[in-house]
Amino acid sequence: MEELMLNAYRSCRLCPNFCNVDRLAGKFGRCGETAEVRVAWAGLHKGEEPPITGENGSGMIFFSGCPLNCAYCQNHQISTDENALGIVVSIEELASLMLGLQDLGATNLNMVTGTHFIPSIIAALQIARTKGLVLDVVWNSSGFEDVTALEMIDPYIDVYLIDVKTLDSEVGAKFCGLRRYAQDIKGVMQFLKQRHERTYVDEKGNLKGLLVRHLVFPTTLEASLSFLEYFAEELKECAFLSLMVQFEPPKGDISFPPITQEEYDTLLVALEDLQIEEGFVQELGENISWIPDFTQENPFPEGFATPLPYFQTLKRSLLR
Repeated sequence: MEELMLNAYRSCRLCPNFCNVDRLAGKFGRCGETAEVRVAWAGLHKGEEPPITGENGSGMIFFSGCPLNCAYCQNHQISTDENALGIVVSIEELASLMLGLQDLGATNLNMVTGTHFIPSIIAALQIARTKGLVLDVVWNSSGFEDVTALEMIDPYIDVYLIDVKTLDSEVGAKFCGLRRYAQDIKGVMQFLKQRHERTYVDEKGNLKGLLVRHLVFPTTLEASLSFLEYFAEELKECAFLSLMVQFEPPKGDISFPPITQEEYDTLLVALEDLQIEEGFVQELGENISWIPDFTQENPFPEGFATPLPYFQTLKRSLLR
């Protein structure tokens, strides 16, 4: 079964780029990765939405590479840079990372940008479950997915934490690296809507279902208002919304006007008018920078993350 799944890398069509390259033979897709799984960081993180974070933090595994090439990706060090950071891990080691996060007290297991490694993640989850993994699994993604690949991973996922970056092709071209993102994301959301008709917080405080994230890009208020109308019409009955307003250029080399109080108020009025009630809204003016530095053992602001010792051990052994 594992070998059959890994054959999906042979002529890779795991994301909508449909590269058709043989990643098992060491060829690189648009994601920048071969079939060797690379992990950039693993540990507990307390910066997610409250029911995802929980008491101790979400157990996050950040995968290297990405099918998108967003111009202002906050994780550019591991996703889009030419020499993206990360270490190669075997499927067995990936399973051990999952179990290690559970032992560390993680609220859940949070797979960050794993689209291009779906077959390996499934194989690792199967191994981990035979060894006692019981955590809910969060699929944390840009939304740039192929539905056929999502069908593979869906039986293992309890919570989708999915970006809908934009429904505007011009905004997609500027901020997501692909004009077509705006077209493809609707098919993904339709698939998830059919598979997960209800989102709720269970008796233990864990979120189940679909949490849709939308970051308001600078000077694109109208596009965000259009997204909110789409969410109200298509998704609010089955999904929670996480509306984020703290856009921050990661390299400090681009100057964008921050969202104004007037624009923020316009968004809040739209939420009320559209009766979007379930979810979260980021406060305006938070002074914490969320740009991680993956060259550090702890890439995140002090107090917001705890590195997984097993990952650090793997990293040190490979970098000797």
